[in-house]
Amino acid sequence: MNFAKWVFIVAAILGILVLVPNYFLEERIGRDFPPPITHPENFYGFTGVALAWQILFLVIARDPRRFRPVMPVASLEKLSFGIAVVVLYVRGRVATPVLVAGVADLVFAFLFFLAWRATREKQGT
Repeated sequence: MNFAKWVFIVAAILGILVLVPNYFLEERIGRDFPPPITHPENFYGFTGVALAWQILFLVIARDPRRFRPVMPVASLEKLSFGIAVVVLYVRGRVATPVLVAGVADLVFAFLFFLAWRATREKQGT
């Protein structure tokens, strides 16, 4: 159970540290990774939804066994970004730093799956 708790705590903390600065970096992101952001509602919407997931990861970490049914959905959240980024990178549509973030999400998707497996009820106990 400790494994699941720590996986979700680490994922949440890293996610919060990466996402919160987005609220202050719209112009810089547009400069560093052209073209400029033309639909800020999508940018801020993505950031807000992703940040809400980080809060859910903290909730899961508080009681992994209780929130075990949500863990596969949490894996799906990580897969949805990770797979999309890998495909976009292969097509030359995102930069290497974005690929690194996508691969990190794929790693967390796998760790979430392992956490889900680790919290299952033991047979015969």
